[in-house]
Amino acid sequence: MQSEAELRSLLSRIDHRGYPAYKDTKGQYRFPGYVLSIDHVQGDPFASPSKVSVLVSGKTAGFPQELYCGKCQRIALQDELLRQFGRRAERFAFKAKGSGKSGLISVSRCGQEVLERTACQIQPENGNILLRMEIGFPANGRTINARELEKILFDFVPECVKASLFYKNLDAKRLRRIVDLAEDQEYIRKELPKLGLCAFVANGSVLPRESGISSRPMRDGIAFQSPKEQEVTLELPHKGKITGMGIRKGITLIVGGGYHGKSTLLKALELGVYNHITGDGREYVITDATAVKLRAEDGRSIQKTDISMFINDLPNGKDTTSFCTEDASGSTSQAANVIEGIEAGTSLFLIDEDTSATNFMIRDELMQRVIHREMEPITPFIERIRELYENYGISTVIVAGSSGAYFHIADSIIQMDRYVPKDITVLAKKEAENFPQISVPEQPAEKPTYDRVPRPDKAFRGNDRIKMKTMGKESVMINRDTIDLRYLEQIADSEQVTALGYCVRYAQKHLINGKKNLIQIVDELEEVMQNKSLAELCESTSSVSCMAVPRRQEIFACFDRYRALRLV
Repeated sequence: MQSEAELRSLLSRIDHRGYPAYKDTKGQYRFPGYVLSIDHVQGDPFASPSKVSVLVSGKTAGFPQELYCGKCQRIALQDELLRQFGRRAERFAFKAKGSGKSGLISVSRCGQEVLERTACQIQPENGNILLRMEIGFPANGRTINARELEKILFDFVPECVKASLFYKNLDAKRLRRIVDLAEDQEYIRKELPKLGLCAFVANGSVLPRESGISSRPMRDGIAFQSPKEQEVTLELPHKGKITGMGIRKGITLIVGGGYHGKSTLLKALELGVYNHITGDGREYVITDATAVKLRAEDGRSIQKTDISMFINDLPNGKDTTSFCTEDASGSTSQAANVIEGIEAGTSLFLIDEDTSATNFMIRDELMQRVIHREMEPITPFIERIRELYENYGISTVIVAGSSGAYFHIADSIIQMDRYVPKDITVLAKKEAENFPQISVPEQPAEKPTYDRVPRPDKAFRGNDRIKMKTMGKESVMINRDTIDLRYLEQIADSEQVTALGYCVRYAQKHLINGKKNLIQIVDELEEVMQNKSLAELCESTSSVSCMAVPRRQEIFACFDRYRALRLV
């Protein structure tokens, strides 16, 4: 390891030379209070920025162990330190001048959700803090401007490090509140199954967002107030008593007029699988961590999925116990999504009729009389929803605005009236008595089989030059194959998409052998991320990509949409 003086001397020697001379700076340098590591140097000033990291020892950082002693506390602290560093870095971005990306200083941009990221990691055993950033090494044209890089490495970065990664320079009370909030959120999530609940929405929560392109809370948004019939009170470790709406296990129907807040409530429940930052408005909207948002996905690929629970006896004789297609219809795609959700271990389905295939969700009583059951290959979701709960333990929350058929089978019915929820279960059930109930199959469906075994791809074996590109939250490209993820609405950050790409690449290189099924492969991927680290997926001894931990459900969904994956 070299000293900061040696780095300064090196920069002086390469000043005004061609840009490739920056490669000589790669290595570790000891600065007062931390170690600076230049992990990857960009090829020219217009290329992706250089990757740099800082390591602060636990003793120097000085954070009390109780702030990172547990997983939820550690993730919350990492998230806050990354945000603090990012705010500082923004002040210095592009103050060092030059061509292309010269002077850029950036870290991961955190949204409203609190995610575990490779960008900031605290080692629980000793409190060491590793923070990764990107820096645009300055140049004039393609000639090194070392004096401008000196400003970044010797003035700007040290100030950011000291202001955001040293406990003595931070607001101790604020850090304590952030960690306490994480502990309270985790407490609620663990209490849900004990109370027979699948979700909780605290009174006072602000669910509407600022706009369709902003996840920040709406100013003057209507505060959530639970119906008395659904009210639950919890005693949290730090906040104390908190009251809100407890959504019970079973079948819950959310109804109401257009623009009254049905989908807004469902969206909050979708993202309630993650913890949220203070001020988000949804800090105490907590959903079963395994919840899956279901929708139709016309055109997606399906590979050997047993959809016979919902679709059978197709006129073309196609096998639905091992259904394959490169261009799924709305109904077959949604049927596959249900089965794949079960395979991924969900305990809660979230559905909005606006994004569902109508013929998959329901066949009304008149249609059943005209088109007899033996003439219709689709068994609609309404006829299996009770079976999913009683036989598989999977609850369902459905947003419905046009069909009242689900009134008969729902356990709870909530009406959203100008963003205010009302329990109308008794009224709706009474009115439903005047309408015929849809008949359901006499026999339950056979349990789906999940023994899908991927075939190894020789192109990945021993190949360290596999190209990967993330396109926001929409998709990830591996070599020439694009995995379309745009309909996975619970992906909160593009860094989760990057991690999903690395999951596929790692599995292809090390786990897929033609014998392990998809469940075993995902189990092993989770074990790598939990027992080693998320960064392990990169398999890089130097630079690590910025990633955020994806849920098990999204890992399965990514493999399910990977068209290049072949099954035995």
